[in-house]
Amino acid sequence: MNSSRRQFLARTAAGAAIVAGGTFTTASTSQAKSSKLTALTGVTVIDVRTGRRNPYQTVLISGDRIVGVGRFPVPPGAVEVDLRGKYVIPGLADMHVHSLGDERVSPALYLANGLTTVREMSGTNPALYDWRDRIEAGTLLGPRMVVASNIIDGDPTLWDPNLIKVIVVDGAADARAAVRRVKAEGADFVKVYSRLSRESWLAIVDEARTVGLTVHGHGPDQVTSKEVSNRSQRSIEHIHSLGLSVSTREDEVRRMLLAIKVANGDYNSWFRQLHPIEWIAANTYSPARAADVFGTLRRNRTRVTPTLTMHNVLDQIDYTRLDPALAKYLGEDSIGTYDYVIQNLYAANRTAEEISHQHEMWAWRQRFVRELFAHDVPVMAGTDTGTPYSVPGFALHDELEHLVGAGATPRQALYAATVEPAKFLGLEAQLGSVEAGRIADLVVLDADPLRDIRNSRRIDTVVTRGRVISPTAREQLLAGVERAVKEPPTAATIAAGGCCGTGTTGH
Repeated sequence: MNSSRRQFLARTAAGAAIVAGGTFTTASTSQAKSSKLTALTGVTVIDVRTGRRNPYQTVLISGDRIVGVGRFPVPPGAVEVDLRGKYVIPGLADMHVHSLGDERVSPALYLANGLTTVREMSGTNPALYDWRDRIEAGTLLGPRMVVASNIIDGDPTLWDPNLIKVIVVDGAADARAAVRRVKAEGADFVKVYSRLSRESWLAIVDEARTVGLTVHGHGPDQVTSKEVSNRSQRSIEHIHSLGLSVSTREDEVRRMLLAIKVANGDYNSWFRQLHPIEWIAANTYSPARAADVFGTLRRNRTRVTPTLTMHNVLDQIDYTRLDPALAKYLGEDSIGTYDYVIQNLYAANRTAEEISHQHEMWAWRQRFVRELFAHDVPVMAGTDTGTPYSVPGFALHDELEHLVGAGATPRQALYAATVEPAKFLGLEAQLGSVEAGRIADLVVLDADPLRDIRNSRRIDTVVTRGRVISPTAREQLLAGVERAVKEPPTAATIAAGGCCGTGTTGH
């Protein structure tokens, strides 16, 4: 570039960005003129895809979009936010949540923790669809929400209807009707569960394709992980079913799985009968079978959401507790439900041997997740928030630490909470990176998360769809939650609930 061209470009923010090797979008020029400009200055922008750090950057925001990233003068009239020495990453996503509290609780906790997208994994309560739509319309402050259908399970279902309302299907006709029902109710995708028959699950996958929905959820007991992937279920939640698929004794453990008998709603019985099956599979891990199964997941881009935060608690219920510093963000009902679930669904009826084995299973699950990353299986960060003793928003930072503890690099853990969710949701052109043209969903950190993943907790500022939540505003969000959980529940309150822990109910 000749000197005259360089001098000409440097007179504008867009040109200066180009000169400095940054980016600027001309498509947003008219928007930039009509909308307030906000400039985040002096930051180090982290490219989560590559791990590259770009220091001394300005991130220019107009409306809900990033319109410039680079080294350039702040345009006249722009609001400058001096963030020298801080780090900017894309907004975080928790891809497996079960929200709790009323609209003043979970949405605020998510945003205060840098979560700008969540995938809600059970649409049991209609309030969730209302939250989603109001957030999209800008009348409720919260993260982008992608909301599941009611859980669809087989007959008998694992869930007590007093804890969680499940759509129970028996056969293809029931299954297809359930898919049409949840489509009409406004679900973004179909959530499938463990006790579905193979016939019902195949009908769900086919009918969902017909009505334009995707299928996410558990690997059903009667379907192998390879078939789940090959038939285009988009995600597999948790490690239970995957662990069985990579055992040298898979045929045997699957026969044992099919032999499990449970009464309607007897989750504790299922959990205890599953344990010895998982124990056999964990102790007969086959590298050859793992290469085959994980290769199938990789080729089909079937995402795995390990939910280590959930497994950490349920594998070690005798050693884990609610963080006392976070109890103030949960209502008495939520804490009481957590304690009830631990004692009645998980702790009840166990032998000393089971307790010992469960503790060892936690170490095995960490090794398992390490293998997922080693085989380049697409992993998404998800917590199963709603399961004891998770706290919305805060739990995602636990999950990032668990992923790194299992063997992921900090960059891989962040990728699982930013880039991979954007790809999964078909929003890669809008989310998951700090670039011109992308939606301005950002987290500003006091320290480098690539050096230490625990720095993801050191949040200074959050930007959601261009709205800047300053440190003071973050504190106000958190203080508002503290007040809300002490007040009587609203009509649309959602109780603690999770796929493997409790139910969601409307009060």
